[in-house]
Amino acid sequence: MLVFYWFLKRVVAGPILRILFRPWVRGLDNLPSDGPAIIAGNHNHFMDSIFVPLLAPRPVVYLAKKDYFTGRGLKGAITRWFFKLNNQLPMDRAGGSGSQASLESGLKVLREGNSLGIYPEGTRSPDGKLYRGRTGVARLVLESGAPVIPVAIIGTDKIQPPGRLIPKFRRVGIVFGSSMDFSKYEGLPHDRFLMRSVTDEIMYEIMRLSGQEYVDKYASTVKTKLLTSSKPKKAEDKKNEDEKPQRPAEAEDDQSQSGSD
Repeated sequence: MLVFYWFLKRVVAGPILRILFRPWVRGLDNLPSDGPAIIAGNHNHFMDSIFVPLLAPRPVVYLAKKDYFTGRGLKGAITRWFFKLNNQLPMDRAGGSGSQASLESGLKVLREGNSLGIYPEGTRSPDGKLYRGRTGVARLVLESGAPVIPVAIIGTDKIQPPGRLIPKFRRVGIVFGSSMDFSKYEGLPHDRFLMRSVTDEIMYEIMRLSGQEYVDKYASTVKTKLLTSSKPKKAEDKKNEDEKPQRPAEAEDDQSQSGSD
């Protein structure tokens, strides 16, 4: 499988991607040449998991969402095959035992001395902003003792904006930050306050490298809210709304400016 990974990177997909997207990279000397490492980055497009390994000098194993490995039919089989051969492992984001199994998969990668790619936000950003990190990354850090390499993936949010089917071929950049060492927490209880502190420290470095606006909310929550608000209203709800007395425009403006969210 690793042979096919290098074949894709050096012979098949790699050269084509370099021509189409002309990727640039900074901070390669921050990546350890061997030993376990957690590469934690922002997430704007599914191709983030392709560009980072393309530009990194050593293989990077990513935890990809479980859906990519459970599809049915020919399309599902091809997708599953592609992700497995690209060094990606299924990750269950539903919580509970599934998330624990994903954590164990990540720890196994690190214990074998490999580099593990992870997106602390847990899902793709809906609007190019950087969202609050989930503490799964901190659990990996504290249980493995591996250093964290923050990475900023720049420009992938412009490749395929919402509503666009055909991607734009534009330059993409990768910035690897300085290694982060959390050995100072060794031996301390892994409570939620510590994990939140570690996670926030990592997210701050990603924000500093990427220059993104930071939003202290989970990206999944914002996605759900956007999806709900975009659904067409039922005819009955619309009728009831139309029957409500309308307020003066000035009052609406005051309400919108002083409302809390």
